[in-house]
Amino acid sequence: MRNDIKRVVLAYSGGLDTSVILRWLQETYGCEVVTFTADLGQGEELEPARRKAEMMGIKPEHIFIDDVREEFVRDFVFPMFRANTVYEGTYLLGTSIARPLIAKRLIEIAAQTGADAVSHGATGKGNDQVRFELGCYALNPHIKIIAPWREWSLKGRKQLLAWARDRQIPIATDVSADEPPYSTDANLLHISYEGNALEDPWVEPDEAMYTRSVAPEAAPDRPTYVEIDFERGDPVAVDGVRLSPASLLTRLNDLGGANGIGRLDLVENRYVGMKNRGVYETPGGTVLLIAHRAMESLTLDRNAGHLKDELMPRYAELIYNGYWFSPEREALQALIDKTQDQVTGTVRLKLYKGTAGVVGRKSPVSLYNADYVTFEEDDVYDQRDAQGFIKLNALRLRLGAMADKA
Repeated sequence: MRNDIKRVVLAYSGGLDTSVILRWLQETYGCEVVTFTADLGQGEELEPARRKAEMMGIKPEHIFIDDVREEFVRDFVFPMFRANTVYEGTYLLGTSIARPLIAKRLIEIAAQTGADAVSHGATGKGNDQVRFELGCYALNPHIKIIAPWREWSLKGRKQLLAWARDRQIPIATDVSADEPPYSTDANLLHISYEGNALEDPWVEPDEAMYTRSVAPEAAPDRPTYVEIDFERGDPVAVDGVRLSPASLLTRLNDLGGANGIGRLDLVENRYVGMKNRGVYETPGGTVLLIAHRAMESLTLDRNAGHLKDELMPRYAELIYNGYWFSPEREALQALIDKTQDQVTGTVRLKLYKGTAGVVGRKSPVSLYNADYVTFEEDDVYDQRDAQGFIKLNALRLRLGAMADKA
């Protein structure tokens, strides 16, 4: 296959791993490399990646640095949150939901530049290799994929550093042979920490690790109130100010993080079969999930809501495992989106020392009717109707009890 590869698009961060991969592709495949760096809101300066790519011989027209923050939140995060999606009951899928967008852009750039293949820096032990490659194959079934960690003989960070120095690959001055305390992945929805110091699931993470939230006990002693407006299931405004999707999530991140909200320490089941301990900060997403459920509680039909809750674990599993572009995920999305037609209104929350509590909700299409639920006298509900309702629903229970005694 190596002789067939003339040009490859590399998902490139400019860090040690992908810089080594860039040179390795040039040497091993003798091919031209196109780099793609995505601005997903990870909070890093990305222009150094352009300069490093140029230093390593990449043509300027083959260096792609794309700001995809709005697309990421609008077309991936928000659709996922319409389903109130959590994996294994807790994880808000911050890493998983970014992978299909990266795969999409890799395939688009490959088509634009006439590349034969795409390449990524995911290891052979994790979920990301599956997510990237399933996404790429779904969008281009004929694309070739190069996964260096499954091909080369390099085994760890020290070998990568030695290999890079031998070839005079530019390396950041703060990179040393020592393993970093954590492996991190960040975007506008979350930041994750895994590996090394966190591999013992009994050991509490060091407070200095966290970057997007204060400790709950160090959060302000006065609560912060916030109002989130929704239209057809998506948030559109915070405290009455309409914001773009990326700006809105950024605002919720700031509010949630300042109040110690969104930290999660869990052991999850990877798709490849092993269990993995990860620590996550998802301040804005945590607030948004609570607010969205509150909005649905007022506007969504009971059985439609219960059906959504039944389907959600399967939907979450599809995203976690890398099947964003699968027909089953798209079918579920169509059903979920239909349920959001009337999910419109405003939710008020109180943020305080690690918690986000709903303290108010209103909607112009609310299904909540005080005339029916009041404990005071009313003239719209005949309580005698409940007798027949109960008898009909009890019929099968009564017949079963009678049969047991026969």
